[in-house]
Amino acid sequence: MFENLSDRLEGAFKTLKGNHKITELNIADSVKQIRRALVEADVSFKIAKEFTNKVKDKAIGEGVINAVQPGQMMVKIVRDEMAELMGGQAEGINLTGSPTVILMAGLQGSGKTTHSAKLANYLKRKKTKKPLLVACDVYRPAAINQLHVLGEQLGIEVYSEEGNNDPVAIASNALAHAKSNGFNAVIVDTAGRLAVDEAMMQEIGNIHKAITPSETLFVVDAMTGQDAVNTAKAFNDVLDFDGVILTKLDGDTRGGAALTIKSVVNKPIKFVGMGEKMDALDVFHPDRMADRILGMGDVVSLVEKAQEQFDEAEARKMSKKIATDSFGFDDFMNQIQQIKKMGNMKDLMGMIPGMGKALKNVDIDDDAFKHIEAMINSMTLDERQNPDIINGSRRKRIAGGSGRTVQDVNALLKQFTDMRKMMKMMQSGGGKRGMMNMMRGMR
Repeated sequence: MFENLSDRLEGAFKTLKGNHKITELNIADSVKQIRRALVEADVSFKIAKEFTNKVKDKAIGEGVINAVQPGQMMVKIVRDEMAELMGGQAEGINLTGSPTVILMAGLQGSGKTTHSAKLANYLKRKKTKKPLLVACDVYRPAAINQLHVLGEQLGIEVYSEEGNNDPVAIASNALAHAKSNGFNAVIVDTAGRLAVDEAMMQEIGNIHKAITPSETLFVVDAMTGQDAVNTAKAFNDVLDFDGVILTKLDGDTRGGAALTIKSVVNKPIKFVGMGEKMDALDVFHPDRMADRILGMGDVVSLVEKAQEQFDEAEARKMSKKIATDSFGFDDFMNQIQQIKKMGNMKDLMGMIPGMGKALKNVDIDDDAFKHIEAMINSMTLDERQNPDIINGSRRKRIAGGSGRTVQDVNALLKQFTDMRKMMKMMQSGGGKRGMMNMMRGMR
C-alpha cells in the first residue's frame, strides 16, 4: 500500500539530515517535496497545500529534543497531521436499534455486495450478532445470487424475494422478517449504477425513509483515487451517509482516497477492505495507517490479528508438548494454519516496523507455506509424530511425494529441529534465563 507516497516522503525528510534545528529556510524544500508527493498520490492540490501549511507552521521554531534529529521531528509532525487528515481516531459502527439496520450504498463494481457479506461476517464473529443479509439489487440478478452464495459460505441467512422488483417493499418485508425471527442486525445491499444518477438517488432515498437505518455506509473503491472522493461527495450531498467502507486498499499504491475522503465529506472511513477473503475487513485506524505510510509499521494491528487466532486451551496443550519433547509436525502444521488465517502474508510482514521498505519489490505469495505443507502431508503419521525417525530413505520418499528435493526436506527438518530447541529453551526457566539459554543455543 501507498509505496510511491512512502518513498517520496522518505526523500523529503532526508533533506533535513545534518541540520541542528528546523528553520523556515531549511524546511522549504522538505515542505515542497511533501506537497508534491501528496499531489502525486492523487490528493487535490488544495488539500495538499493546506496540509503542508499546517506542517510548516508546527515545524518552524519547534525545539528539537536532545537525541532527536530535525528529520525525525518532521516525521512526527507529518505523522500526526496525516492521522488528523484521515480522521484522527477510529470511528466505531453504530449498532443501536432493535434490530440494528445498516444500509449499504455505492456505485456498481465498488465491491458493495461482497462487503455487505464481509460486514455481516464481522458482526457475527466479532460483535456476536445474528445478522440477516438483504438482497435489494433487483436490477442485477447476479448480485442476488452472489449474496446467497456468500451467505451460504458464512452460515448467514440471506433474504430475497423472487419476482418482486420493488426494493423498498423487499427491505421493509426483510425488516419484519428479522424482527419476528430473532435477527439483531440487518444489512441491506442496494443496487449500484455505473455513475451517480437521479433515479438511483431517489430509490436509495426511498429505502432509507422506509427502514430508517442506524447506519448508512458508502462503499467505494480506493484505487479510483480522486474519483472515489468526488463520488463520495455526490452521494453524501443527497444521502448524508454515516461513514465509508474503502475497498481494495491493499492494491492502492497512491493513497489519495484514504487520505482525503474525511476532509472532503466530513464523514469517517469506518472500514477498509484488505483482500478477497471474507474476513479481510478491518476497522480503519487513521493513526496506525499514518504509521504504516511513514514506514513505522503497525505492531498493534499485527498483535490484534494474532490474538484473534489465539486459543488459550490450544496454547496450554502446545506448551505441554514442548515440555515433554512431543511437539511434532502435526503441531507445526496447526501453527502454519493459524498464521495463514491472519491474512495476506506481505501485508502482515509490512506491519513490522522497517519491513515495508524491505519488501517493496519482493513478491510474497499467499501460498508461501505451500511447499512446507506438501512435504508434511507426504510424511506418514508416525513420521509427523516422531520426526527423529526420518532417515535418508524416508527423506527421499517425502521429497518424491511432495515434488520437492531431498535438500528441501533436509532444510525443513533442520528448521523444525532449531525451532523446537528454541521453544524448549524459552520455556525452560522462563523470562531472562530462558532467553539466555536460547541465545547460547544459537551460537
